[in-house]
Amino acid sequence: MKYLAGRLAALLAVLAVIGLLPRLTRTDPALTILRARYAERPPTPETLDAIRADTGLDGGPLHILGGWLGGLLHGDLGTSWVSGQPVAPDAIAALGVSLTLMGASLAVALLLAAALAAGTLRRGAARRIVTTRAGVGAAVLAAFPEFLIAAVLAAVVAVRLGWLPALGWGTPGQTVLPALAMGIPAGALLGRLLDDALPAAFAEPWARAATAGGLPATRIARHALRRTLPGLLPQLGLIVVGLTGGAVAVETLYAIPGLGGTALAAALAQDLPVLQACVLLLLLLGVAAGLAARLASRTLLGPALRDGALPALLPPALPARRLLTAAAVVLAALFAAVTVAGLLRDPLQIDAAARLAGPSTAHPFGTDSLGRDILARLGHGAARTVLTAVAVSAATLLIGLALGAVRAGALTETANALPAILTGLVVAGVAGPGPWSAAAAVTAVAWAPIAAHTSALYAQERAAPHIAAARALGAGRAHLLRRHVLPGVLPPVVRHAVLRVPAIALALASLGFLGLGTAPPSPEWGRMLSENLPYAERAPWAVLAPAAALAVLGATAVLAPAAALAVLGATAVLAAAAVRGAGHHRGARGRKGAA
Repeated sequence: MKYLAGRLAALLAVLAVIGLLPRLTRTDPALTILRARYAERPPTPETLDAIRADTGLDGGPLHILGGWLGGLLHGDLGTSWVSGQPVAPDAIAALGVSLTLMGASLAVALLLAAALAAGTLRRGAARRIVTTRAGVGAAVLAAFPEFLIAAVLAAVVAVRLGWLPALGWGTPGQTVLPALAMGIPAGALLGRLLDDALPAAFAEPWARAATAGGLPATRIARHALRRTLPGLLPQLGLIVVGLTGGAVAVETLYAIPGLGGTALAAALAQDLPVLQACVLLLLLLGVAAGLAARLASRTLLGPALRDGALPALLPPALPARRLLTAAAVVLAALFAAVTVAGLLRDPLQIDAAARLAGPSTAHPFGTDSLGRDILARLGHGAARTVLTAVAVSAATLLIGLALGAVRAGALTETANALPAILTGLVVAGVAGPGPWSAAAAVTAVAWAPIAAHTSALYAQERAAPHIAAARALGAGRAHLLRRHVLPGVLPPVVRHAVLRVPAIALALASLGFLGLGTAPPSPEWGRMLSENLPYAERAPWAVLAPAAALAVLGATAVLAPAAALAVLGATAVLAAAAVRGAGHHRGARGRKGAA
Protein backbone atom coordinates (compact mmCIF):
# COMPACT_ATOMS: atom_id res chain seq x y z
CA MET A 1 0.00 0.00 0.00
CA LYS A 2 2.84 2.37 0.85
CA TYR A 3 4.40 1.56 -2.53
CA LEU A 4 1.27 2.58 -4.48
CA ALA A 5 0.64 5.66 -2.31
CA GLY A 6 4.08 7.07 -3.07
CA ARG A 7 3.65 6.50 -6.80
CA LEU A 8 0.19 8.12 -6.75
CA ALA A 9 1.52 11.22 -4.97
CA ALA A 10 4.36 11.59 -7.47
CA LEU A 11 1.95 11.15 -10.38
CA LEU A 12 -0.39 13.87 -9.10
CA ALA A 13 2.53 16.24 -8.54
CA VAL A 14 3.75 15.82 -12.12
CA LEU A 15 0.27 16.29 -13.56
CA ALA A 16 -0.12 19.46 -11.49
CA VAL A 17 3.15 20.83 -12.89
CA ILE A 18 1.96 20.07 -16.43
CA GLY A 19 -1.31 21.82 -15.67
CA LEU A 20 0.66 24.91 -14.69
CA LEU A 21 2.82 24.76 -17.84
CA PRO A 22 1.25 27.87 -19.44
CA ARG A 23 1.94 29.89 -16.30
CA LEU A 24 5.48 28.53 -16.01
CA THR A 25 6.30 29.24 -19.64
CA ARG A 26 4.45 32.58 -19.54
CA THR A 27 2.40 31.81 -22.66
CA ASP A 28 -1.27 32.21 -23.42
CA PRO A 29 -2.94 28.87 -24.33
CA ALA A 30 -5.83 30.74 -25.93
CA LEU A 31 -3.44 32.33 -28.42
CA THR A 32 -1.94 28.91 -29.22
CA ILE A 33 -5.41 27.44 -29.79
CA LEU A 34 -6.37 30.37 -32.02
CA ARG A 35 -3.29 29.91 -34.21
CA ALA A 36 -3.93 26.17 -34.49
CA ARG A 37 -7.66 26.29 -35.22
CA TYR A 38 -8.24 29.66 -36.87
CA ALA A 39 -4.95 30.84 -38.34
CA GLU A 40 -6.67 33.51 -40.43
CA ARG A 41 -8.48 35.24 -37.54
CA PRO A 42 -6.81 38.15 -35.73
CA PRO A 43 -6.06 37.66 -32.00
CA THR A 44 -8.52 40.22 -30.70
CA PRO A 45 -9.38 40.27 -26.96
CA GLU A 46 -12.95 39.22 -27.73
CA THR A 47 -11.82 36.22 -29.77
CA LEU A 48 -9.38 35.11 -27.07
CA ASP A 49 -12.03 35.49 -24.36
CA ALA A 50 -14.43 33.36 -26.40
CA ILE A 51 -11.80 30.61 -26.76
CA ARG A 52 -11.09 30.70 -23.01
CA ALA A 53 -14.78 30.35 -22.24
CA ASP A 54 -15.21 27.51 -24.75
CA THR A 55 -12.24 25.49 -23.42
CA GLY A 56 -12.65 26.33 -19.73
CA LEU A 57 -9.43 28.33 -19.58
CA ASP A 58 -11.22 31.25 -17.93
CA GLY A 59 -11.37 29.35 -14.64
CA GLY A 60 -7.65 29.41 -13.89
CA PRO A 61 -5.07 26.58 -13.76
CA LEU A 62 -6.43 24.94 -10.60
CA HIS A 63 -9.93 24.85 -12.08
CA ILE A 64 -8.55 23.30 -15.28
CA LEU A 65 -6.55 20.69 -13.37
CA GLY A 66 -9.51 19.84 -11.11
CA GLY A 67 -11.82 19.41 -14.08
CA TRP A 68 -9.28 17.17 -15.82
CA LEU A 69 -8.84 14.99 -12.73
CA GLY A 70 -12.63 14.79 -12.30
CA GLY A 71 -13.04 13.59 -15.87
CA LEU A 72 -10.23 11.10 -15.34
CA LEU A 73 -12.23 9.37 -12.62
CA HIS A 74 -14.89 8.66 -15.26
CA GLY A 75 -12.40 7.45 -17.86
CA ASP A 76 -12.34 10.74 -19.79
CA LEU A 77 -8.86 12.00 -20.70
CA GLY A 78 -10.21 15.34 -21.90
CA THR A 79 -10.56 17.12 -25.23
CA SER A 80 -7.68 18.42 -27.31
CA TRP A 81 -7.38 22.18 -27.25
CA VAL A 82 -5.98 22.21 -30.78
CA SER A 83 -8.12 19.69 -32.68
CA GLY A 84 -11.21 19.75 -30.48
CA GLN A 85 -11.35 15.93 -30.56
CA PRO A 86 -11.35 13.53 -27.57
CA VAL A 87 -7.86 12.73 -26.37
CA ALA A 88 -8.33 9.12 -25.26
CA PRO A 89 -8.60 7.33 -28.65
CA ASP A 90 -5.47 8.94 -30.13
CA ALA A 91 -3.44 8.59 -26.91
CA ILE A 92 -4.31 4.92 -26.47
CA ALA A 93 -3.59 4.21 -30.13
CA ALA A 94 -0.21 5.94 -29.82
CA LEU A 95 0.51 3.89 -26.68
CA GLY A 96 -0.23 0.67 -28.55
CA VAL A 97 2.19 1.64 -31.31
CA SER A 98 4.91 2.57 -28.81
CA LEU A 99 4.44 -0.64 -26.80
CA THR A 100 4.77 -2.72 -29.97
CA LEU A 101 7.93 -0.87 -30.95
CA MET A 102 9.22 -1.13 -27.38
CA GLY A 103 8.71 -4.90 -27.36
CA ALA A 104 10.68 -5.34 -30.58
CA SER A 105 13.42 -2.97 -29.38
CA LEU A 106 13.64 -4.75 -26.03
CA ALA A 107 14.11 -8.08 -27.81
CA VAL A 108 17.00 -6.58 -29.79
CA ALA A 109 18.48 -5.11 -26.59
CA LEU A 110 18.31 -8.41 -24.70
CA LEU A 111 19.88 -10.35 -27.57
CA LEU A 112 22.73 -7.83 -27.85
CA ALA A 113 23.29 -7.80 -24.08
CA ALA A 114 23.46 -11.59 -24.08
CA ALA A 115 25.96 -11.54 -26.96
CA LEU A 116 28.19 -8.97 -25.21
CA ALA A 117 28.23 -10.93 -21.94
CA ALA A 118 28.46 -14.40 -23.52
CA GLY A 119 32.27 -14.48 -23.41
CA THR A 120 32.41 -13.65 -19.71
CA LEU A 121 29.70 -16.24 -18.99
CA ARG A 122 31.59 -18.91 -20.89
CA ARG A 123 34.99 -18.16 -19.34
CA GLY A 124 33.55 -17.68 -15.86
CA ALA A 125 31.77 -21.02 -15.91
CA ALA A 126 35.07 -22.63 -16.90
CA ARG A 127 37.01 -20.72 -14.19
CA ARG A 128 39.06 -18.88 -16.83
CA ILE A 129 38.14 -15.23 -16.26
CA VAL A 130 41.06 -12.94 -17.05
CA THR A 131 39.33 -9.61 -17.57
CA THR A 132 36.03 -8.28 -18.83
CA ARG A 133 35.81 -7.99 -22.61
CA ALA A 134 32.52 -6.22 -23.35
CA GLY A 135 33.44 -2.84 -21.88
CA VAL A 136 34.95 -1.04 -24.87
CA GLY A 137 32.64 -2.45 -27.53
CA ALA A 138 29.57 -1.79 -25.40
CA ALA A 139 30.72 1.76 -24.67
CA VAL A 140 31.18 2.50 -28.37
CA LEU A 141 27.75 1.08 -29.27
CA ALA A 142 26.07 2.93 -26.39
CA ALA A 143 27.70 6.19 -27.53
CA PHE A 144 26.09 6.14 -30.98
CA PRO A 145 22.86 8.16 -30.91
CA GLU A 146 19.62 6.44 -31.80
CA PHE A 147 18.76 8.92 -34.54
CA LEU A 148 22.16 8.39 -36.20
CA ILE A 149 21.74 4.60 -36.21
CA ALA A 150 18.21 5.07 -37.53
CA ALA A 151 19.39 7.38 -40.31
CA VAL A 152 22.20 5.04 -41.37
CA LEU A 153 19.90 2.01 -41.40
CA ALA A 154 17.29 3.90 -43.40
CA ALA A 155 19.83 5.16 -45.94
CA VAL A 156 21.68 1.86 -46.40
CA VAL A 157 19.20 -0.96 -45.73
CA ALA A 158 16.00 0.73 -46.92
CA VAL A 159 17.10 3.17 -49.66
CA ARG A 160 20.29 1.68 -51.10
CA LEU A 161 19.55 -2.04 -50.72
CA GLY A 162 15.75 -1.88 -50.67
CA TRP A 163 15.45 -4.75 -48.23
CA LEU A 164 13.03 -3.09 -45.80
CA PRO A 165 10.62 -0.13 -45.92
CA ALA A 166 12.00 3.22 -44.77
CA LEU A 167 8.78 4.87 -43.59
CA GLY A 168 5.40 4.01 -42.15
CA TRP A 169 3.97 1.67 -39.59
CA GLY A 170 1.69 -1.35 -39.57
CA THR A 171 3.65 -4.27 -41.02
CA PRO A 172 6.34 -6.45 -39.39
CA GLY A 173 8.92 -5.21 -41.89
CA GLN A 174 8.37 -1.62 -40.82
CA THR A 175 9.28 -2.56 -37.24
CA VAL A 176 12.75 -3.97 -37.90
CA LEU A 177 14.81 -0.83 -38.58
CA PRO A 178 13.42 1.35 -35.74
CA ALA A 179 13.72 -1.60 -33.34
CA LEU A 180 17.39 -2.00 -34.26
CA ALA A 181 18.03 1.74 -33.91
CA MET A 182 16.52 1.84 -30.41
CA GLY A 183 17.61 -1.58 -29.21
CA ILE A 184 21.34 -1.33 -29.99
CA PRO A 185 22.23 1.48 -27.52
CA ALA A 186 19.97 0.00 -24.82
CA GLY A 187 21.43 -3.47 -25.32
CA ALA A 188 24.98 -2.12 -25.20
CA LEU A 189 24.27 -0.50 -21.83
CA LEU A 190 22.67 -3.65 -20.41
CA GLY A 191 25.48 -5.83 -21.75
CA ARG A 192 28.12 -3.59 -20.19
CA LEU A 193 26.42 -3.65 -16.78
CA LEU A 194 25.91 -7.41 -16.91
CA ASP A 195 29.49 -8.03 -18.01
CA ASP A 196 30.68 -5.82 -15.16
CA ALA A 197 28.69 -7.75 -12.52
CA LEU A 198 29.34 -11.35 -13.61
CA PRO A 199 32.98 -11.72 -12.40
CA ALA A 200 31.86 -11.02 -8.82
CA ALA A 201 29.30 -13.86 -9.02
CA PHE A 202 31.83 -16.31 -10.42
CA ALA A 203 34.27 -15.39 -7.62
CA GLU A 204 31.87 -16.50 -4.86
CA PRO A 205 32.55 -19.79 -2.98
CA TRP A 206 29.52 -21.54 -4.47
CA ALA A 207 30.97 -21.15 -7.98
CA ARG A 208 34.30 -22.69 -6.95
CA ALA A 209 32.50 -25.52 -5.15
CA ALA A 210 30.25 -26.13 -8.17
CA THR A 211 33.24 -26.35 -10.49
CA ALA A 212 35.06 -28.69 -8.12
CA GLY A 213 31.93 -30.84 -7.85
CA GLY A 214 31.73 -31.26 -11.63
CA LEU A 215 28.54 -29.30 -12.30
CA PRO A 216 27.99 -28.51 -15.99
CA ALA A 217 29.21 -25.12 -17.13
CA THR A 218 25.76 -24.16 -18.43
CA ARG A 219 24.24 -24.71 -15.00
CA ILE A 220 26.95 -22.63 -13.31
CA ALA A 221 26.39 -19.85 -15.82
CA ARG A 222 22.64 -19.97 -15.19
CA HIS A 223 23.15 -19.61 -11.43
CA ALA A 224 25.57 -16.71 -12.01
CA LEU A 225 22.92 -14.95 -14.08
CA ARG A 226 20.35 -15.46 -11.34
CA ARG A 227 22.82 -13.98 -8.85
CA THR A 228 23.51 -10.83 -10.87
CA LEU A 229 20.14 -10.12 -12.50
CA PRO A 230 18.42 -8.66 -9.38
CA GLY A 231 20.79 -5.71 -9.48
CA LEU A 232 20.01 -5.09 -13.17
CA LEU A 233 16.24 -5.62 -13.22
CA PRO A 234 15.49 -2.01 -12.12
CA GLN A 235 17.56 -0.84 -15.09
CA LEU A 236 15.50 -3.07 -17.35
CA GLY A 237 12.30 -1.52 -16.02
CA LEU A 238 13.64 1.97 -16.68
CA ILE A 239 14.69 0.98 -20.21
CA VAL A 240 11.17 -0.30 -20.91
CA VAL A 241 9.72 3.12 -20.10
CA GLY A 242 12.52 4.95 -21.91
CA LEU A 243 12.01 2.95 -25.08
CA THR A 244 8.27 3.67 -24.94
CA GLY A 245 8.30 7.43 -24.44
CA GLY A 246 11.81 8.52 -25.33
CA ALA A 247 11.98 7.42 -28.96
CA VAL A 248 10.98 10.82 -30.32
CA ALA A 249 13.75 11.12 -32.92
CA VAL A 250 13.31 7.56 -34.23
CA GLU A 251 9.53 7.91 -34.42
CA THR A 252 9.90 11.17 -36.32
CA LEU A 253 12.46 9.77 -38.77
CA TYR A 254 10.39 6.67 -39.61
CA ALA A 255 7.00 8.48 -39.43
CA ILE A 256 5.77 6.28 -36.57
CA PRO A 257 2.69 7.60 -34.70
CA GLY A 258 4.03 6.75 -31.23
CA LEU A 259 3.53 8.19 -27.77
CA GLY A 260 6.86 10.06 -27.60
CA GLY A 261 6.24 12.03 -30.76
CA THR A 262 2.66 12.74 -29.69
CA ALA A 263 3.84 14.11 -26.33
CA LEU A 264 6.48 16.30 -27.95
CA ALA A 265 4.02 17.74 -30.49
CA ALA A 266 1.51 18.45 -27.71
CA ALA A 267 4.19 20.13 -25.56
CA LEU A 268 5.32 22.38 -28.41
CA ALA A 269 1.72 23.28 -29.24
CA GLN A 270 0.76 23.83 -25.57
CA ASP A 271 -2.02 21.24 -26.02
CA LEU A 272 -2.13 20.37 -22.32
CA PRO A 273 -4.92 17.73 -22.34
CA VAL A 274 -2.97 15.62 -24.87
CA LEU A 275 0.29 16.18 -23.01
CA GLN A 276 -1.27 15.24 -19.67
CA ALA A 277 -2.72 12.06 -21.16
CA CYS A 278 0.62 11.01 -22.67
CA VAL A 279 2.54 11.66 -19.44
CA LEU A 280 -0.14 9.87 -17.42
CA LEU A 281 0.20 6.77 -19.59
CA LEU A 282 4.00 6.89 -19.32
CA LEU A 283 3.84 7.25 -15.54
CA LEU A 284 1.42 4.35 -15.21
CA LEU A 285 3.73 2.25 -17.39
CA GLY A 286 6.64 3.28 -15.17
CA VAL A 287 4.77 2.18 -12.05
CA ALA A 288 3.89 -1.17 -13.64
CA ALA A 289 7.46 -1.75 -14.87
CA GLY A 290 8.91 -0.77 -11.49
CA LEU A 291 6.55 -3.07 -9.62
CA ALA A 292 7.31 -5.97 -11.98
CA ALA A 293 11.08 -5.42 -11.58
CA ARG A 294 10.70 -5.23 -7.79
CA LEU A 295 8.72 -8.50 -7.61
CA ALA A 296 11.08 -10.29 -10.01
CA SER A 297 14.12 -9.15 -8.02
CA ARG A 298 12.66 -10.38 -4.74
CA THR A 299 11.72 -13.70 -6.36
CA LEU A 300 15.23 -14.26 -7.70
CA LEU A 301 16.92 -13.38 -4.41
CA GLY A 302 14.51 -15.51 -2.38
CA PRO A 303 14.49 -15.54 1.43
CA ALA A 304 18.19 -14.59 1.60
CA LEU A 305 17.27 -10.92 1.16
CA ARG A 306 14.71 -11.03 3.96
CA ASP A 307 16.89 -13.03 6.36
CA GLY A 308 20.06 -10.97 5.82
CA ALA A 309 21.93 -14.01 4.49
CA LEU A 310 22.85 -12.67 1.07
CA PRO A 311 26.61 -12.57 0.49
CA ALA A 312 28.00 -9.36 -0.93
CA LEU A 313 29.00 -9.30 -4.60
CA LEU A 314 32.69 -8.43 -4.42
CA PRO A 315 34.47 -8.25 -7.80
CA PRO A 316 37.76 -10.16 -7.90
CA ALA A 317 41.04 -8.43 -8.57
CA LEU A 318 41.19 -9.16 -12.30
CA PRO A 319 44.55 -8.51 -13.94
CA ALA A 320 44.03 -5.89 -16.63
CA ARG A 321 45.78 -6.36 -19.94
CA ARG A 322 48.50 -3.96 -20.98
CA LEU A 323 46.55 -3.41 -24.18
CA LEU A 324 43.89 -1.54 -22.19
CA THR A 325 46.42 0.93 -20.86
CA ALA A 326 47.95 1.42 -24.30
CA ALA A 327 44.54 1.90 -25.93
CA ALA A 328 43.54 4.45 -23.27
CA VAL A 329 46.73 6.42 -23.84
CA VAL A 330 46.32 6.31 -27.64
CA LEU A 331 42.68 7.44 -27.53
CA ALA A 332 43.44 10.21 -25.03
CA ALA A 333 46.34 11.44 -27.18
CA LEU A 334 44.19 11.31 -30.33
CA PHE A 335 41.40 13.19 -28.59
CA ALA A 336 43.81 15.87 -27.36
CA ALA A 337 45.48 16.21 -30.77
CA VAL A 338 42.18 16.69 -32.60
CA THR A 339 41.01 19.20 -30.01
CA VAL A 340 44.22 21.26 -30.18
CA ALA A 341 44.24 21.20 -34.00
CA GLY A 342 40.63 22.34 -34.08
CA LEU A 343 41.21 25.13 -31.57
CA LEU A 344 43.76 26.66 -33.94
CA ARG A 345 41.06 27.15 -36.59
CA ASP A 346 38.03 29.42 -36.85
CA PRO A 347 34.80 27.43 -36.27
CA LEU A 348 32.50 30.21 -37.55
CA GLN A 349 34.23 31.11 -40.82
CA ILE A 350 31.94 30.35 -43.78
CA ASP A 351 33.36 29.40 -47.16
CA ALA A 352 30.39 29.26 -49.53
CA ALA A 353 32.58 27.87 -52.32
CA ALA A 354 33.54 24.85 -50.19
CA ARG A 355 30.11 23.70 -48.99
CA LEU A 356 30.10 19.97 -48.13
CA ALA A 357 33.69 19.68 -49.39
CA GLY A 358 35.45 16.41 -48.72
CA PRO A 359 38.54 15.97 -46.54
CA SER A 360 41.55 17.82 -47.96
CA THR A 361 44.72 19.57 -46.88
CA ALA A 362 42.81 22.79 -46.23
CA HIS A 363 39.99 20.99 -44.40
CA PRO A 364 41.25 17.64 -42.99
CA PHE A 365 37.75 16.57 -41.86
CA GLY A 366 35.85 18.33 -44.66
CA THR A 367 33.23 21.06 -44.32
CA ASP A 368 29.55 21.19 -43.37
CA SER A 369 26.52 22.46 -45.27
CA LEU A 370 27.53 26.09 -44.71
CA GLY A 371 31.18 25.61 -45.63
CA ARG A 372 32.46 25.70 -42.05
CA ASP A 373 35.51 23.63 -41.14
CA ILE A 374 34.44 20.46 -39.29
CA LEU A 375 37.80 20.03 -37.54
CA ALA A 376 37.51 23.54 -36.12
CA ARG A 377 33.98 22.92 -34.89
CA LEU A 378 35.00 19.60 -33.35
CA GLY A 379 37.89 21.21 -31.48
CA HIS A 380 35.95 24.22 -30.23
CA GLY A 381 32.97 22.06 -29.32
CA ALA A 382 35.02 19.54 -27.35
CA ALA A 383 35.32 21.65 -24.21
CA ARG A 384 31.65 22.67 -24.26
CA THR A 385 30.37 19.17 -25.02
CA VAL A 386 32.68 17.09 -22.85
CA LEU A 387 32.97 19.37 -19.84
CA THR A 388 29.23 20.00 -19.68
CA ALA A 389 28.47 16.29 -20.05
CA VAL A 390 31.02 15.36 -17.37
CA ALA A 391 29.67 18.03 -15.00
CA VAL A 392 26.09 16.84 -15.51
CA SER A 393 27.19 13.21 -15.08
CA ALA A 394 28.91 14.07 -11.80
CA ALA A 395 25.77 15.83 -10.58
CA THR A 396 23.56 12.90 -11.58
CA LEU A 397 25.95 10.51 -9.83
CA LEU A 398 25.73 12.42 -6.55
CA ILE A 399 21.95 12.80 -6.78
CA GLY A 400 21.51 9.16 -7.78
CA LEU A 401 23.68 7.91 -4.90
CA ALA A 402 21.81 10.03 -2.36
CA LEU A 403 18.29 9.20 -3.55
CA GLY A 404 19.15 5.56 -4.24
CA ALA A 405 20.40 5.15 -0.68
CA VAL A 406 17.11 6.42 0.77
CA ARG A 407 15.14 4.17 -1.64
CA ALA A 408 13.22 6.99 -3.37
CA GLY A 409 11.59 4.57 -5.79
CA ALA A 410 8.51 6.66 -6.58
CA LEU A 411 10.59 9.72 -7.43
CA THR A 412 12.98 7.62 -9.51
CA GLU A 413 10.26 6.04 -11.63
CA THR A 414 8.55 9.41 -12.11
CA ALA A 415 11.74 11.13 -13.25
CA ASN A 416 12.53 8.29 -15.65
CA ALA A 417 9.07 8.47 -17.24
CA LEU A 418 9.47 12.15 -18.11
CA PRO A 419 11.17 12.79 -21.46
CA ALA A 420 14.12 15.18 -21.16
CA ILE A 421 12.56 17.35 -23.88
CA LEU A 422 9.44 17.94 -21.78
CA THR A 423 11.56 18.83 -18.76
CA GLY A 424 13.59 21.13 -20.99
CA LEU A 425 10.44 22.99 -22.04
CA VAL A 426 9.46 23.59 -18.41
CA VAL A 427 12.95 24.66 -17.31
CA ALA A 428 13.45 26.87 -20.36
CA GLY A 429 10.08 28.48 -19.76
CA VAL A 430 11.00 29.33 -16.17
CA ALA A 431 14.68 30.29 -16.57
CA GLY A 432 14.85 31.04 -20.30
CA PRO A 433 16.63 28.97 -22.98
CA GLY A 434 20.37 28.51 -22.73
CA PRO A 435 23.11 25.99 -21.91
CA TRP A 436 22.43 26.19 -18.17
CA SER A 437 18.74 25.49 -18.68
CA ALA A 438 19.54 22.46 -20.84
CA ALA A 439 22.01 21.17 -18.24
CA ALA A 440 19.44 21.61 -15.46
CA ALA A 441 16.74 19.84 -17.50
CA VAL A 442 18.94 16.83 -18.26
CA THR A 443 20.16 16.65 -14.66
CA ALA A 444 16.55 16.66 -13.46
CA VAL A 445 15.83 13.30 -15.14
CA ALA A 446 19.19 11.65 -15.90
CA TRP A 447 19.86 10.65 -12.29
CA ALA A 448 17.03 8.07 -12.31
CA PRO A 449 19.03 5.09 -13.73
CA ILE A 450 21.88 5.78 -11.30
CA ALA A 451 19.45 5.90 -8.37
CA ALA A 452 17.77 2.66 -9.43
CA HIS A 453 21.14 0.90 -9.70
CA THR A 454 22.24 2.29 -6.34
CA SER A 455 19.02 1.24 -4.64
CA ALA A 456 19.23 -2.33 -5.94
CA LEU A 457 22.88 -2.76 -4.90
CA TYR A 458 22.29 -0.98 -1.58
CA ALA A 459 19.50 -3.41 -0.66
CA GLN A 460 21.70 -6.41 -1.47
CA GLU A 461 24.68 -5.06 0.46
CA ARG A 462 22.60 -4.40 3.58
CA ALA A 463 21.35 -8.00 3.46
CA ALA A 464 24.91 -9.40 3.63
CA PRO A 465 25.85 -11.39 6.78
CA HIS A 466 28.90 -9.22 7.47
CA ILE A 467 26.57 -6.25 8.07
CA ALA A 468 24.80 -8.13 10.87
CA ALA A 469 28.14 -9.21 12.32
CA ALA A 470 29.51 -5.65 12.26
CA ARG A 471 26.31 -4.33 13.83
CA ALA A 472 26.56 -6.97 16.58
CA LEU A 473 30.10 -5.77 17.33
CA GLY A 474 28.79 -2.25 17.92
CA ALA A 475 29.45 -0.59 14.57
CA GLY A 476 27.49 2.60 14.03
CA ARG A 477 25.54 3.61 10.94
CA ALA A 478 28.33 5.84 9.62
CA HIS A 479 30.91 3.06 10.03
CA LEU A 480 28.62 0.51 8.36
CA LEU A 481 28.00 2.84 5.45
CA ARG A 482 31.63 3.84 4.97
CA ARG A 483 33.37 0.49 5.51
CA HIS A 484 30.79 -2.16 4.59
CA VAL A 485 28.11 -0.79 2.22
CA LEU A 486 29.72 1.85 0.00
CA PRO A 487 32.72 -0.33 -1.05
CA GLY A 488 30.28 -2.71 -2.70
CA VAL A 489 28.00 -0.05 -4.18
CA LEU A 490 30.29 2.73 -5.39
CA PRO A 491 32.52 0.96 -7.99
CA PRO A 492 29.75 -0.45 -10.24
CA VAL A 493 27.62 2.70 -9.89
CA VAL A 494 30.55 4.96 -10.82
CA ARG A 495 31.32 2.81 -13.86
CA HIS A 496 27.63 3.02 -14.80
CA ALA A 497 27.71 6.82 -14.53
CA VAL A 498 30.85 7.01 -16.67
CA LEU A 499 29.19 4.89 -19.34
CA ARG A 500 26.34 7.42 -19.58
CA VAL A 501 28.54 10.43 -20.35
CA PRO A 502 28.03 10.21 -24.17
CA ALA A 503 24.28 9.72 -23.71
CA ILE A 504 24.11 12.84 -21.56
CA ALA A 505 26.04 14.76 -24.21
CA LEU A 506 23.42 13.68 -26.77
CA ALA A 507 20.54 14.67 -24.48
CA LEU A 508 22.06 18.13 -24.14
CA ALA A 509 22.44 18.29 -27.91
CA SER A 510 18.81 17.36 -28.56
CA LEU A 511 17.64 20.23 -26.37
CA GLY A 512 19.99 22.60 -28.18
CA PHE A 513 18.57 21.46 -31.51
CA LEU A 514 15.07 22.44 -30.33
CA GLY A 515 16.32 25.89 -29.31
CA LEU A 516 16.30 25.09 -25.58
CA GLY A 517 20.06 24.80 -25.07
CA THR A 518 23.18 26.11 -26.74
CA ALA A 519 22.13 28.49 -29.50
CA PRO A 520 23.58 28.36 -33.03
CA PRO A 521 26.11 28.95 -34.46
CA SER A 522 28.01 27.77 -31.37
CA PRO A 523 29.90 24.54 -32.16
CA GLU A 524 28.55 21.54 -30.29
CA TRP A 525 28.86 17.88 -31.30
CA GLY A 526 25.22 16.94 -31.01
CA ARG A 527 24.15 20.03 -32.92
CA MET A 528 26.68 19.12 -35.62
CA LEU A 529 25.02 15.71 -35.93
CA SER A 530 21.54 17.19 -36.16
CA GLU A 531 22.52 19.91 -38.65
CA ASN A 532 24.44 17.62 -40.99
CA LEU A 533 22.21 14.54 -40.83
CA PRO A 534 20.12 15.61 -43.88
CA TYR A 535 23.36 15.62 -45.93
CA ALA A 536 24.65 12.26 -44.65
CA GLU A 537 24.39 10.54 -48.03
CA ARG A 538 26.13 13.34 -49.94
CA ALA A 539 28.72 14.24 -47.28
CA PRO A 540 29.04 11.35 -44.80
CA TRP A 541 32.17 12.89 -43.23
CA ALA A 542 30.05 15.70 -41.79
CA VAL A 543 28.12 13.14 -39.72
CA LEU A 544 30.86 10.58 -39.11
CA ALA A 545 33.23 13.11 -37.50
CA PRO A 546 31.01 14.06 -34.51
CA ALA A 547 29.71 10.48 -34.27
CA ALA A 548 33.28 9.16 -34.09
CA ALA A 549 34.11 11.82 -31.49
CA LEU A 550 31.23 10.60 -29.30
CA ALA A 551 32.31 6.98 -29.79
CA VAL A 552 35.90 7.85 -28.80
CA LEU A 553 34.53 9.69 -25.77
CA GLY A 554 32.59 6.58 -24.73
CA ALA A 555 35.54 4.24 -25.24
CA THR A 556 37.89 6.57 -23.37
CA ALA A 557 35.41 6.84 -20.52
CA VAL A 558 35.56 3.05 -20.09
CA LEU A 559 39.26 2.55 -20.79
CA ALA A 560 40.63 5.38 -18.65
CA PRO A 561 39.40 3.97 -15.30
CA ALA A 562 40.59 0.49 -16.28
CA ALA A 563 44.01 1.85 -17.20
CA ALA A 564 44.17 3.83 -13.97
CA LEU A 565 43.31 0.72 -11.96
CA ALA A 566 45.98 -1.23 -13.83
CA VAL A 567 48.59 1.42 -13.06
CA LEU A 568 47.54 1.54 -9.42
CA GLY A 569 47.62 -2.24 -9.22
CA ALA A 570 51.11 -2.38 -10.73
CA THR A 571 52.25 0.33 -8.33
CA ALA A 572 50.84 -1.59 -5.39
CA VAL A 573 52.59 -4.78 -6.53
CA LEU A 574 55.90 -2.95 -6.91
CA ALA A 575 55.48 -1.31 -3.50
CA ALA A 576 54.69 -4.64 -1.87
CA ALA A 577 57.72 -6.21 -3.57
CA ALA A 578 59.90 -3.34 -2.35
CA VAL A 579 58.61 -3.78 1.20
CA ARG A 580 59.26 -7.52 1.06
CA GLY A 581 62.73 -6.87 -0.36
CA ALA A 582 63.54 -4.36 2.36
CA GLY A 583 62.32 -6.77 5.02
CA HIS A 584 64.38 -9.58 3.55
CA HIS A 585 67.45 -7.30 3.43
CA ARG A 586 67.01 -6.27 7.06
CA GLY A 587 66.53 -9.89 8.07
CA ALA A 588 69.70 -10.90 6.23
CA ARG A 589 71.66 -8.14 7.96
CA GLY A 590 70.30 -9.24 11.32
CA ARG A 591 71.32 -12.85 10.73
CA LYS A 592 74.77 -11.72 9.57
CA GLY A 593 75.25 -9.59 12.70
CA ALA A 594 74.16 -12.44 14.94
CA ALA A 595 76.66 -14.74 13.28
